[in-house]
Amino acid sequence: MMTEDSRTIAHLDLDTFFVSVERLRNTQLQNKPIIIGGLSDRGVVASCSYETRFFGVHAGMPMKMARQLCSEAIVLRGDMEAYSQHSKLVTEIIAAKAPVYEKASIDEHYLDVSGMDKFVGTWKWMQELRQTIIQDTGLPISFGLSVNKTVSKIATGQAKPNGALQVAQPQVKPFLAPLSIRKIPGVGQKNYQLLRNMGIPTIEVLTMIPVEVMQRVLGKEGVHIWEKANGIDRAPVVPYTEQKSMSTEQTFATDTTDLAFLNSLLVSMTEGLAFDLRQQGKLTGCITVKIRYANFDTHTQQISVPYNAADHLLIRTAKELFRKLYNRRLLIRLLGVRFSHLVQGFQQIDLFEDTAELASLYQAMDKIRNRYGETAVKRAVGC
Repeated sequence: MMTEDSRTIAHLDLDTFFVSVERLRNTQLQNKPIIIGGLSDRGVVASCSYETRFFGVHAGMPMKMARQLCSEAIVLRGDMEAYSQHSKLVTEIIAAKAPVYEKASIDEHYLDVSGMDKFVGTWKWMQELRQTIIQDTGLPISFGLSVNKTVSKIATGQAKPNGALQVAQPQVKPFLAPLSIRKIPGVGQKNYQLLRNMGIPTIEVLTMIPVEVMQRVLGKEGVHIWEKANGIDRAPVVPYTEQKSMSTEQTFATDTTDLAFLNSLLVSMTEGLAFDLRQQGKLTGCITVKIRYANFDTHTQQISVPYNAADHLLIRTAKELFRKLYNRRLLIRLLGVRFSHLVQGFQQIDLFEDTAELASLYQAMDKIRNRYGETAVKRAVGC
């Protein structure tokens, strides 16, 4: 069995991916400050170019603040379908060459290239793969190569923009030591502030804290953060398979025409699937509602939608489809909802329309569901 120290894991990350795709589509955008996100002042920044980051703009920032920081920026709403298509091109190149790969998000991949040094140098092989992606897609991409997912991902961040970095086992701790604790994957703003208040600015200082202290302060999450700070990450590269759809349906013990009940169930089903989408970092581009009547006649209605994983948008569409379907006033024995045309995306809601307040609300609700179960928070109509 291969030990962690003997593994070789690569992390590939497309640089400012949304911006890079927009620049491929319009070469006049090269070297100009670009912000992609909701066009209204209450929208959220989904992505931004390095030119805008100089002014302090970053993803997740309210659009109004981003415009104030960089008034010269060109603001684009974005095109999730186009981004998904370019992401697929990159994945196809990786799939044709890599022994084992995992698609972590629309712009990130992990590769397990352990043992390849017996046949070809992994550093050289990764450099050639990177150049193939750049030449065949026109997209800039960076990668990190190290002993596990955590270190390779951090290495990628240090290699950006459009670069590469290898961190061999002996260099792992010296490499991590001077870096900010912000660099540790999974350390969000809340935990960052907590650790800074404890007097922990760098990864080196964090490694000096007893793991028992981290466990008392942050529970299991604290142990995971401490392990990552020490260059420990046992997570495997999970072979990627493209999920085409997800669905749920319910057959009733007694056939019904109770519209209030059917509406409540439809909302609950759609809400649950949307939560699953966000948990998996996916978006749907098509929604289908299914009805089976008491006489076993089955009817479906579907519609393409802008890629998203937002309850309030998908529920609205599901209701519209149900209204179109249910025109026979017959007893219903089964109701179902299906999301298809799934694409890998950020665990966000509508990337280009929703407000910062709504994004925060979804994040808070999902956090409660993760801690107390999916039914802990539900819309009143879906209870």
